[in-house]
Order: sequence, then C-alpha cells, then structure tokens
Amino acid sequence: MSAQHIAKARTTAVVLAGGTGQRVGLSIPKQLLKIAGKAVIEHTLSIFQQADSIDDVIVLMAPGYVPDVEKIVTKAGLTKVTKVIEGGSTRNETTERAIAALGEGLAEGEDRNVLFHDAVRPLLSQRVIKDCVDALDRYQAVDVAIPSADTIIVTRTHGGDGEFITDVPDRSRLRRGQTPQAFKLSTIRRAYEVAAGDPNFQATDDCSVVLKYLPDVPIYVVAGDEYNMKVTQPVDVFIADKLFQLASTAVPQPTDDAAYRELLTGKTLVVFGGSYGIGADIATLAESYGATVYALGRSTTGTHVENPEHIDEALTKAYADTGRVDYVINTAGVLRIGKLAETDSATIQEALNVNYLAPVQIARASYKYLAETKGQLLLYTSSSYTRGRAEYSLYSSTKAAMVNLTQALSDEWAADGVRVNCVNPERTATPMRTKAFGDEPAGTLLSSEAVARTSLDVLLSEMTGHVIDVRQQDPTRGASEASGFEQALAAVLDRQADV
Repeated sequence: MSAQHIAKARTTAVVLAGGTGQRVGLSIPKQLLKIAGKAVIEHTLSIFQQADSIDDVIVLMAPGYVPDVEKIVTKAGLTKVTKVIEGGSTRNETTERAIAALGEGLAEGEDRNVLFHDAVRPLLSQRVIKDCVDALDRYQAVDVAIPSADTIIVTRTHGGDGEFITDVPDRSRLRRGQTPQAFKLSTIRRAYEVAAGDPNFQATDDCSVVLKYLPDVPIYVVAGDEYNMKVTQPVDVFIADKLFQLASTAVPQPTDDAAYRELLTGKTLVVFGGSYGIGADIATLAESYGATVYALGRSTTGTHVENPEHIDEALTKAYADTGRVDYVINTAGVLRIGKLAETDSATIQEALNVNYLAPVQIARASYKYLAETKGQLLLYTSSSYTRGRAEYSLYSSTKAAMVNLTQALSDEWAADGVRVNCVNPERTATPMRTKAFGDEPAGTLLSSEAVARTSLDVLLSEMTGHVIDVRQQDPTRGASEASGFEQALAAVLDRQADV
C-alpha cells in the first residue's frame, strides 16, 4: 500500500494538571489561577483546541477539581476535550491513568500518537506541537528542549556548611527539558509495563522512563521555545501575564469576498470616529459587504464621543432603524504632543475625555445591545502602550488603559457572549498623525485601509480579550509563519522607535 493511502495515526493531547498551588502560595491548584483573564488551564487547552494536528484532548486533573475543569471546558466551547479524569498522587501514577484511558476502545494492534503536556505551560506554540506530531512519523519517542543559557553546576552538601560545587558540565551539551513529550502509545505503555517491575521506580517525566526502561528506543529532540515557560513560582505568574499582554494574535481571515459578504450582510455596525482615517475605511469596507453602517464623527454627523448623550443617541438610532447592533467600533482619538508640565488643563482634560472616558462610556452604553446579538466591541491602542514616551505621556497612558479595559471587559462580559478586542496598529497614515507629525517618507507608514481590513477580520472572528498587532509585513516572511509570541518579542523591539 502506498504511503499516501496509509491512515494518519490519531493524535491525542494529554494535559497533565495534577499539581497544586503550594509553590505560588495558593489554596487552589495553580492551573486554575487566572492569567490574562482566563484560568491557566483554559489557555493551555485552547492551544490544543486550535491545533490542526490534535484530534482530541484528555485532562488529568488534581483530585477534587474535576468539576471546575469541566465547567471551564463547557463555557469555553473546548470541543476537543473528551475526558476530564482525576490524576494520581504522583506524576507516574497520573501518566499510568492516562495510558489506561487512552487504551479504552482501541482495536487490537491499533496505535495512536500521544502528547503529554504540563497544564501550567500555557504559552506553547503551534509550531512545537506540529514538530512533535511530525517527528512521530519517524520516531517512537520525542522530547522538547532548549539550550541552557545558564551555566549548570553540580553540588553536594557538606554537613552544616552548605553546598559546594563538585562539577561544572559542558554547557554546550546541556538542554532544558520542556513539554510536550510525545510518544507512540504502544511505546510509552511498554515502558511503564517494564518499569512496573522495578520496586524503586520513580520518575518526574515520561522520556526518562523510556530512556531507562527501553534503552534501545531513540528519543528525538524537538527545539522548544524560551517562552514555553512553566508557571511554578510566584514570579512566573507575573511574567506569564505580561507575555499574554504583549502577545499579538494571528487573526483568521474569511476565504474570499463572498465569505465576507455572507458574514456581514444584515449586520449593523456603529463606528465612532468614522469621519475619516481607519474608522471611515472600516465603514466603507463593511458597507461594501452588505452591512448597515452608522459612521459617526465630529465633522460629519456632529457626534462628540466625549458627550455620553451623543453616544446614547447614536446607538439608540441604529437599534431603532435596524433592530440590532452587532459591532461597535471606536477609532476616535486625539494626539497632543508636549511636555506634561507645560500642558494646559484644557488639553489634559480633552485627552482624558476623548481617549479614555469616551471609550468607557461607549462600552457602558453598548453593552445591552451587544449582549442581545452576542456581538463585539472593538477598541484601539497604540504601539506606545507598552512603554510611555517622553512628550506623549497623555496619549501613551490612555492607550495603555485601552488594553487593560479590553482585557477586563472581555472577562467581565464573557458569560454574556460579548467579545471585546483591541487593535494595535503600528504608525499609520491617518489625518490625525499627519496633523501631529506632518508629511513622512513614503512607505514608512501602514495604510489605514490595511488596518481597516484587519479590524474587519477581528470583528468576524471568535476571539476575545486579544491585542492584535497590525504591522507592515516582511515580504520574505508572512505573519502566519511567526508565532504570536515571536511577533510580540519582535514588536517590543520595534516599539522602541514607534509612537
């Protein structure tokens, strides 16, 4: 039989969530701790939900907390999760329970791929998952590791005098192990069967079981990622939360114009800041695909976003006319440059009213309409949100507030099916920017049309709580080839010069 006719082995991800929160000072398992608005385990499960190479997911949860995970799975719509079962008292016992669950229903001689992953590694990339699954086409056991940037020392304790170095291994050959660890089910099952005959058997990971008890089985190493960190210590919680905050997200795009038209026909968009620039381009684009759009602006409709009555009137009219409000977009903003100590009170108040209080009022007024349609609120930030710039203190700080508002509301409104996202364009050719900086070299700015197109894709996605970077792409590397966190790290460096 030719290779192309051989059925691809089914691949199951086993998420190991048996740990407790003792080391991070919690009374609940650390995998239930919230980071970036979601439980750590929800972030992890969502990664496997989105992975094309993963067919189904099993969760091994700390005893007593299975119902908590089942609620998360149901609420988040994690359809690939087929079982949530209690883990054991040790890592070995938990893996043995997973192996038993994986064997249920398998025909004699049937095998499958299995990836064991720590629930408290919520920053796993799709690239690593794919590399692990692809490696199982050639190997029976696969580990994930990264080079050690630190010198590793071996020590011994000498009485009550403390630790002393006994060896310094060659760092060039040392690797830091991560997860997932991937196996043919038959291989990891056999390793544990052999290990069961060892009265002193204990191991902290599964590759070491294969290495010790099936020494003839080679263990292939897939390159991991520095940011595939394990949330173990209190500082890890902070670092992971910041990485989620900075991460850009790839936005799924409808396949063609017909798909856009199918998704937008009959929908109602209310665009604040729709007189010109990004807002106007969103309005034009959405209308071309059959949406009813209310583009509102100071210069065109006399709508002042800093006036709550104007916001209410706009939303009320859209609802009265069409019977629905599906999407609310706010691109309105003011950019005032200058040293804070030299800025007058009126300018400060304007920046706060337009850039901060207006989005808050828009969110507050939009909620009841969006809850009815399970719609989305779309806000905008600036590349300066990660670090304030001299002479941009008002603009940078209010744009940072948009990110926090997005993340908070996405969590607050999740139960009602309302999505909230935030677009982060790099320097964009808009009238507001031209007014502040004058004409800039051609080709150095992103077009407002490109931002509008991405904004539309965000509105039509199921994402919520995300910051979506819109950047000019390197023609040699598309956005889809870089993970969200790779893009985030590159973006952080680029933002040193951006506004």
